[in-house]
Amino acid sequence: MNMETFEQHYTAMRQTIEKHMPNADMALIDQAVEYANVKHQFQKRKDGSPYIIHPLAVAEIVAEMGLDMDAILGALLHDCIEDTDASHEDIEKLFGTTVAELVEGVTKLTRANFSTSEQAQMENLRKMFMAMSKDIRVVLIKIADRLHNMRTMQYQTPEKQTKKCRETMDVYAPLAHRLGMQKIKWELEDTALRYLAPAEYNEITSYLLAHKDQDESFMRTIQEKITQRLTAMGIQNTTYGRIKHVYSIYRKMQSQGKTMGELYDIYAFRVIVNSIPDCYNVLGHVHDLFNLVPGRFKDYISTPKPNMYQSLHTTVIGSQGIPFEVQIRTWQMHETAEYGVAAHWKYKQGSGGGTEKDFEWVRRLLESQQDSDAEEFVQSLKIDMFDDEVFVYTPKGRIVSLPAGSTPIDFAYAIHSGVGNAMIGAKINNRIANIDTKLKNGDIVEILTSKSAKGPSRDWLNICMSNQARTKIKQWFKKEKREENIVHGRASFESEMKRSSLPLSALSDPELEPQLLRKLSFDNWDDMYAAIGYGGLTATKAVGRIRDDIAKAIKAQTAEKIPQNPLRMKPDSELVLRNRHGVNGVIVEDIDSCMIKFAKCCTPVPGDPIVGFITKGFGVSIHRADCPNAQNREDPRQAARWVRVRWSVEEDQPFDTTLELDCITRDGLLLDVATVMSTARVRVKELNGKDLPGGRSTFTVRFEVKNVAELESVRKKLLNIRDVIGSRRGQN
Repeated sequence: MNMETFEQHYTAMRQTIEKHMPNADMALIDQAVEYANVKHQFQKRKDGSPYIIHPLAVAEIVAEMGLDMDAILGALLHDCIEDTDASHEDIEKLFGTTVAELVEGVTKLTRANFSTSEQAQMENLRKMFMAMSKDIRVVLIKIADRLHNMRTMQYQTPEKQTKKCRETMDVYAPLAHRLGMQKIKWELEDTALRYLAPAEYNEITSYLLAHKDQDESFMRTIQEKITQRLTAMGIQNTTYGRIKHVYSIYRKMQSQGKTMGELYDIYAFRVIVNSIPDCYNVLGHVHDLFNLVPGRFKDYISTPKPNMYQSLHTTVIGSQGIPFEVQIRTWQMHETAEYGVAAHWKYKQGSGGGTEKDFEWVRRLLESQQDSDAEEFVQSLKIDMFDDEVFVYTPKGRIVSLPAGSTPIDFAYAIHSGVGNAMIGAKINNRIANIDTKLKNGDIVEILTSKSAKGPSRDWLNICMSNQARTKIKQWFKKEKREENIVHGRASFESEMKRSSLPLSALSDPELEPQLLRKLSFDNWDDMYAAIGYGGLTATKAVGRIRDDIAKAIKAQTAEKIPQNPLRMKPDSELVLRNRHGVNGVIVEDIDSCMIKFAKCCTPVPGDPIVGFITKGFGVSIHRADCPNAQNREDPRQAARWVRVRWSVEEDQPFDTTLELDCITRDGLLLDVATVMSTARVRVKELNGKDLPGGRSTFTVRFEVKNVAELESVRKKLLNIRDVIGSRRGQN
């Protein structure tokens, strides 16, 4: 690129700033441009252009959002600390403390890699929301940075394109949606789809191009009909039609199993007016002009979405028999719909823009920081941020927004922690209801309380949906029930130690004990037991953190000793059993004592019909009776090696099993499967998936269950996930 291109970008940025911020200090902005240009002078973009083009483009996007001077300066300088010798102190001296902190905040997010290991990704998501809670402009600048990078994605390698586009779909597009920034969300999704599913993307865009004249004619007819009616009624309006964005059409094709030519509801019209009364007047005229589609009307004006979105939505059918959506809103609502929280800088003054209420959901997400690990935080993030919401009412008519699937428990804690802690029952629409009843839009919920209530039950943690309720319940147990927590926590921890074949004596070893407590980040065992008891830590994770340390200590102590019973030194997957008493789960008939192992090819669990096969040197291998490897037991050459076995399972003894899921490919499906497994309260040992031709995927989940009943319960929950179309027991 040459200087002319630099001038073009600079001019475009300047014009956008002057349009949205007429009183901007252009001299200070020019100073920032010159500073960034000097610092980046030896850098080039992937397309060979000067690096300064990128900060100019990001600043233009930030200005178009309507953000303030500090944000624009932060956008111009956002890569200086990361990529040059500029320091926080240098930027603070020249442009002020706020700008320096914005640049440093964006730098920290840039260093967060959302495509590494699952644990690292969770921690980086946490960092993003902590940055958002301090100054939301940091995240807005980062979204603008990602948007420009997506616009120039054609210059990246195919591997980088896939990685960045997947990251955009998983993190940045949902984040833009939660911030109400629909215009940016749509562009991020469409651009990512172009590289993640190029065949489908090209199919849709080619179809739209081929039918452009036909679509424009239809939209022009509808637009004129609406405009003429409203103008005749004296309602000032701006009305226009559009085709729904490419990713939205792609999702419809996938979910409905239709081709592009079979979809009809791809048109949307917007009517923008001057006042809220005009919105409802327009709604009446639209329903008079066209036939209403029942059940498709939504009033987001009286009940705004948590991301501040407001509009009336209705779907109607015209004389041509084609359904289309009409969105009706005021100009301020339109600005908020396009740019979300960023639009508040245009309407509200003060540090950070917006009001306390606007960002309440961010603080709710961060409430559990002290009492949850990264995995639990991301599971709550999935529920509180990405899922749909349900709107219910108090008896006095106050609207309460909750995650879809919430119960009266979630409602009670959304009102106040004192209400939740004193809850003894609930009424829904003036009728007594179970506390695990799923709430529906429009329900009127009344919480029944008592001063003599004993507080929440531990079972509530498995019933409630919102992170807010779960956090407050844990806080109550942490504060009120320490001794009880210690008892529950100790029992769970010792059971997990026993299950993992680790000696409890290691906990009191004077040399090993301090090392284990440091690894767990507790001062003493009672503190750790209490944390497990109130739900701040799971026994499985606690044992997992110290398993290697204990194993190394045992190995060191026995390094010079000769094992007394070599059979007991087999791998963990092989269990030594005294079969006559069925001590560890299985009785082998006609054999007093032997080693057994559970076959990995079919992973039997209690309740499955089973058979045993005498192996050479490894005892008896237990198979499901329907396992393909057990079908040759009638073969005379091996018949003598097949033995009858039966279950004699200890209570709560876990067994490995595997399910394979057949699915329709879609974004977010892996996270949905992980969320269900977490909700089912089973220990997942392996979860992976792969895409197959024809828009299909398969997921393999290896986890622990106590019996077939629990396995079938988990299977049923997995089959309830959207786009999971089948399952089968794994057989390797």
